[in-house]
Amino acid sequence: MTITDMINVFDMQQRKGFLMFVENRYKLDFHVDLLVSPMNLEHQLKQLEKSARQLDLTSNERKEYDTAIRDYLFNFLDELEGKNSWVADSEPSKEIYDFPITENGYKLEDLLRLYERSVNNTGLQPASGGHLGYIPGGGIPLAGYGDLIAAITNKYSGIYFGNPGAIRLENHLIDWTAKQFGFTGEYGGNLTTGGSIGNLIAIVSARDAHCIKGKDFETTVIYGSSQMHHSLNKAIRIAGLGECIYRNIPLKENYHLDTNFLSHQIEKDKLKGLKPFLIIGSVGTTDTGIVDDLDKLSEISQQNNCWFHVDGAYGGYFYLIDELKDKFKGIEKADSLVIDPHKGLFLPYGTGMVLVKDRKAMLHSHYYTANYMQDAYKAPDEWSPADVSPELSRNFRGLRMWLPLMVHGLKPFKDAILEKYLLTKYAYQKLKETPYIEVGKEHELSVQTFRFWKENTSDENLNKLNEKILEGLHNDGRIFISSTRIEGIYTLRFAILSFRTHKREIDLILEMMEEQAVIFGLKK
Repeated sequence: MTITDMINVFDMQQRKGFLMFVENRYKLDFHVDLLVSPMNLEHQLKQLEKSARQLDLTSNERKEYDTAIRDYLFNFLDELEGKNSWVADSEPSKEIYDFPITENGYKLEDLLRLYERSVNNTGLQPASGGHLGYIPGGGIPLAGYGDLIAAITNKYSGIYFGNPGAIRLENHLIDWTAKQFGFTGEYGGNLTTGGSIGNLIAIVSARDAHCIKGKDFETTVIYGSSQMHHSLNKAIRIAGLGECIYRNIPLKENYHLDTNFLSHQIEKDKLKGLKPFLIIGSVGTTDTGIVDDLDKLSEISQQNNCWFHVDGAYGGYFYLIDELKDKFKGIEKADSLVIDPHKGLFLPYGTGMVLVKDRKAMLHSHYYTANYMQDAYKAPDEWSPADVSPELSRNFRGLRMWLPLMVHGLKPFKDAILEKYLLTKYAYQKLKETPYIEVGKEHELSVQTFRFWKENTSDENLNKLNEKILEGLHNDGRIFISSTRIEGIYTLRFAILSFRTHKREIDLILEMMEEQAVIFGLKK
């Protein structure tokens, strides 16, 4: 038997050790080809295949893991109502670092227990009906099943050529949504990760449709308000428009953008030789939940050849409620509209949508080709997500929206939205009846502002009082609410949008507030 024959019966580690022994013992220099001879290579490939196949679970492993994960999730859902909505203690999360990534991994059961301790039982519990802070995300179970199907079947949803069904499913959702908001003609859209990317896509499309170049920045004007979401300011900067003139239009007493002031400001700007470009309106501001006068804003936009963008990430889907449609008059005239199904349709985080009235504007800004993609450009009239957004690689997020809508139908969604609106009305009435509460303007959608109040106390001291009370509510943790500042006033707020929030949760937070009022001497 030759040395090569001897080597070929060893595995890779044994071969390396044997060669090192022979080299050191006999001072020989073996050629590296001994490690990759044809017979040797085939043996190595078999060993690597055997190891790699661990990533593709066996039938028994799939059943075992499915049972363990299903039991964990079902237990989570069954116990969710009794869980706190906020856990202030972040110490358990440090245990994550005690589990380094290793060559051989860990048992699934151990990792699920780690997740429960370090992730699920720390911080905010957005799946809870007690999440009344910020703007709650959703997480309906069927959306999770949609994600599971999408992830395991792993369909590529960037280009039509890759999977026509995936693209048509998402385009079907975009088409349905656009028609709900009264869009007609050659509109386009994209399922995004959220309002931030949606706003960016819309603003880049607007920039290019109006041929705004670098040389134009110093004379180009954008109009918004202090109540618009900060993701819009971010999108303006990322889109390269940070050097444009930005007009922060004042608000009326009810926090709506002052359209009269806007009209006069535009006239002043035109007299100075400036170019009005973009007007931004809001449908459900984060702070106060107001809806701007969209009809008037669209009229001003048309008169001045401006792009009219509407940020409806939070409040857009309230338009599905017949009783509330009057608040949205003019939304169908928007040049672009952002809405978040992970808010108003209660889907998991990472589900946004942008609609643009002129699809060509989206294509002009985002469509690119590449040599290696030449086979993919053989599509019919369907547009692909990669053609109208920054993403080429993306997850197939359409199933998380399509599956729940198709199984449940639209009615439970509409009823849940209406319930949140009426729960906010209920909370407003209760707050008005409470002597130690100063309630803000009555809600328009499902955000209600208020603060604890004490006679003969300055605003500065009231700010400190409300900050301490919120800390007490957070330490309690059963229900989570948040705060903001409006014109320098520290303000507490309910944001009622979780599909699991019902009258029980509103009564509970009111009870918790009463307990804090006793602690701070506001009620005896």
